[in-house]
Amino acid sequence: MSRSAVVLSFVLLPAVSAVAQTERPTVSPERPRGVQITNTPSEQEQRNPIRDRETPEELQQRPRPDLVPGAEFRLPPEPDTEFQDFVASSLGRRLPIFGQNLFRNVPSTFAPLDRVPVTPDYLIGPGDELVVRSWGQIDINYRAMVDRTGSIYLPKVGAISVAGLRYDQINDALKSAIGRVFKNFELSVTLGQLRSIQIFVVGQVRRPGVYTVSSLSTLVNALFASGGPSNHGSMRNVQLKRQGRDVTSFDLYDLIVRGDKSKDAQLLPGDVIYVAPVGRLAALSGSVNVPAIFELKEHDTLADAISYAGGLTTTAAGQRAIVERINERHVRRADEIPLTAEGIKKELHDGDVVRFLHISPRFENAVTLRGNVAVPGRYPWSDGLRVKDLIPSRDVLVTYEYWKRQNRLALNPDGESFQLREDRERSDQTQTNRRERSSTSTDREDQRDQQDQPPPVNRDRDQPNQAPGTRRDENPERRTDRIETQRAKQEELKNEVKRSAAEINWEYAVIQRMNPDDLTTHLLPFNLGKAIAGDEAQNLPLQPGDVITVFSQADMQVPIGQQSKFVRLEGEFRSAGVYQVEPGETLRHLLVRVGGFTPQAYPYGAEFTRESTREEQQRRMDQYIDDLAKAIERNAGAQRNLSGEEALAERQTLEGQRRLLEKLHELKASGRIVLELKPSANTLDAFPDLVLEDGDRLLLPFRPATVNVLGSVYNSNAFIYKTGKTVNDYLRLSGGVSRDGDHRRAFVIRADGSTLSSQSFHRLVSSNFNSLRLMPGDTVVVPEKLDKGAVTRGFKDWTLVVTQFVLGAAAVKVLLP
Repeated sequence: MSRSAVVLSFVLLPAVSAVAQTERPTVSPERPRGVQITNTPSEQEQRNPIRDRETPEELQQRPRPDLVPGAEFRLPPEPDTEFQDFVASSLGRRLPIFGQNLFRNVPSTFAPLDRVPVTPDYLIGPGDELVVRSWGQIDINYRAMVDRTGSIYLPKVGAISVAGLRYDQINDALKSAIGRVFKNFELSVTLGQLRSIQIFVVGQVRRPGVYTVSSLSTLVNALFASGGPSNHGSMRNVQLKRQGRDVTSFDLYDLIVRGDKSKDAQLLPGDVIYVAPVGRLAALSGSVNVPAIFELKEHDTLADAISYAGGLTTTAAGQRAIVERINERHVRRADEIPLTAEGIKKELHDGDVVRFLHISPRFENAVTLRGNVAVPGRYPWSDGLRVKDLIPSRDVLVTYEYWKRQNRLALNPDGESFQLREDRERSDQTQTNRRERSSTSTDREDQRDQQDQPPPVNRDRDQPNQAPGTRRDENPERRTDRIETQRAKQEELKNEVKRSAAEINWEYAVIQRMNPDDLTTHLLPFNLGKAIAGDEAQNLPLQPGDVITVFSQADMQVPIGQQSKFVRLEGEFRSAGVYQVEPGETLRHLLVRVGGFTPQAYPYGAEFTRESTREEQQRRMDQYIDDLAKAIERNAGAQRNLSGEEALAERQTLEGQRRLLEKLHELKASGRIVLELKPSANTLDAFPDLVLEDGDRLLLPFRPATVNVLGSVYNSNAFIYKTGKTVNDYLRLSGGVSRDGDHRRAFVIRADGSTLSSQSFHRLVSSNFNSLRLMPGDTVVVPEKLDKGAVTRGFKDWTLVVTQFVLGAAAVKVLLP
C-alpha cells in the first residue's frame, strides 16, 4: 500500500467509525461477511456510470453472494515458488507448501463476530452498544451507544463514563451510578452491537490492506480474513504490533501441528499484523504422512521436521533417510542420515530435500503355498522346513470351493437345490441375452421402415402383435412340452452325481526359487503324492522365498489313466446308476462289468452323450445361428427401397425368417454320439470299444412300439410300428404330405440318432426313399416349403442341419411351424 493511501485511511477513520455506530459495516462483494477494507476507492470506481445511476435503495437490494451464511471464497492459486520448482526437478513430483491449504478457502465463519459470547475481560469502548434493563423503583429498557468520550446517556440518570471498563465490571459500575439517584431496583447490563475497529495487515500476505473488523477479532481471525501468508510469507513469524511495540509473535505451526492457539491476541484499533518473509525451507517426501515443504526455525532438527510431517508412515523403512543438500550455495551432494536417536537430532539446512524410503516388500523368512490348496498364502519358514511340513496331510489340499459346492447341494426350504437354482438362473439369463440381441436388431429395422412401409402382418391371428424377440408363435402344446422338459431336467439335476471340484495332480508339483547369485528363477518339480507319503527324494527342503504350486487335473492335463471319471448308465440296465470308470476302461467293458442290460432293452435306440462333444456342437450351432442372423439383416437392408405390395410380401418373408431364428435360439446341443449299432443288435459285443470320458451318459431305452410322423402332413402323430412298413406306408397313415410340405426334402431321424434324407436316396438310382423300411422309434419329418431367397437357401437343407448338430425329434419339433 502506498503511503498516501495509508494517510487517507487515517483521515477517513472517524467517518467510518460514525457509520459503524448506526449501521452494519459495508462489506465488499469480494470479502467475507463482516469484514471491510477501507482503502479509498479508485478513481475508476468513483466514476462508474452504472453505480452512479443507482439509488441507495437499489444498491441495498443488489445480490450479495458474500453475505450468504457459510459461503466460502476460493482464492486464485499462486504460482509455484522457485524452491518448489527445485524440489519438483529433484523428486519428479510437486510438493505443496505446508499450511497453505488452510487458507485455500476463506470461510465466512471467521467474521462477523457479533454472535459469540463476550469474554469477561472485554474492554468497553466507543461504538459499543449497552443494553440496560432495570426493574423496581425505576424501569429501564434502553439501548445506549458509547460515544467518543467513552460515556453513555441514560434518561433520568444522565451521562455515565464507561470507557476502559471490563465487561465483568460494567454491571456494578452502572448499578452504582444509578444507585446515587434511585433505590430499591435490580439491574442487568449486556452488550448489544459491538464496535468495529480498523487494523492493518501488511507484509507477505495474500491480500494486504486496511481491514474493518469486529472488536472481538483476534490476530488469527484477521489473518484468515486476509487470505493468510503468501507463498513467500512466513508461517512461523506472524507479528502483532501495537503503538510501536511487539505484542506477540504467532507461529502458525503451533496451531496446525499441535492445535495450540495460546499466543493468539485480541485486536485493538490501529493494530498492525506483519507477516515476515519466509525463513529457511526443507522438503520432506516419501514415506511420511504429510509430504510437503516446511519452514524451519533456528536449530530445527530432523526430528522436528518429522513431527511437522505427522511422523513416518506405517510402511516407512526405519533405517535411514536420504538427504540432498546444497553445499555452501555452490554444489549439491547426497548424504544419508541414520534414523536413530542420534541421527534424528541432526539439524537440517536451508534447501535440504529429505527422502524417506519404503520398506522392502520382501519377506525375510516366509514361503508361499498356492494353487489347489485349502488355504493359499505365506507361511513362516524355519531351518529344515520341507514340503511335508508345509503339507502334512491331504486335508490341506481340499479347497474352499469344494466345501462350498458341497454345501450348495443341500436343499433349500422350497425343495430346490442351490446348484439347481444357479444353473437355472444362468440358463435363463443366456436366453434373455439372446432375445434382447434379436429384439434390438429387429427394432432397428422396424424404425427404419415405420414411416414408409405398411404395418406387419401377424400370421397368428389369435395373438396381438408383440415386440419381436418374444415367443409370440409358441402354441400351448409346445409351451407345455417345454415346461415338462425343464421339470425333467430339474429332477435330473437334483440327483446328479459328479465331482464337486477338480482333483489333485499327484504326479507333479513345483517349487519356484530365485537364485540369489544371478537372480535367475529355477523350477524344482517333485511328485506331490510321494512327498506327502514321506519319500525323502521327493520331500524337498525349502528355502526362504520359495513358491510352492499345487496343480489340479484341470490346470494341467494328466494321462487319461490317472483321471477320475464318472459315467451315468440309465434305462434298461440290470444295475443302472453312476459308476466310476477304471483307467482306460471302454464302454463295452463297463457294460460287461455292470451286468449288461435287461431283455426289454432296445440297443439300437441307445443314446450316448458326451460333454466335450456337446460343447463342440453348441459352439458350431451358435456360429451357424450368428451367420444366419447376419444374412437376414443384410437381406433386410437390401429391401428398404421396395414399396407397395412387393414391400409387404418381403416384410412377411423377413418376419418368417426372424421367427425361424428365434426357434433356432431355443435349441440346445445334446452332445449325442451315434454308436452305429445294427437294428438287430441285442448283445454287448455290438457296442463299440469307445474309451470313456468323465461325464459320459448312456441311456438304453426299452423297445418302443411306435413310429412318429412330424411336419407338413395332414395328421402329425405316432403310429404303431409294424414290421416291414415303409416311409410311404406311414405317410399314407398320416394323410399324406400337405400342400405346404416339401416332400423332396423329407428325412428320417433313426432311433440311433442317424439321419437319412430323401435327397440322398434320389442320388441313388437303385434306391427309393419312400420304400425305406422303418424301425421302432424312427421319426419321419416332412419340412415346410421355404421361400426363395438368399437367406433361406442357407437353411433349405434340413438334413444337413439335423445331421450336423445331431438333433433329435424333440429338437426338430421346435423348428416346425
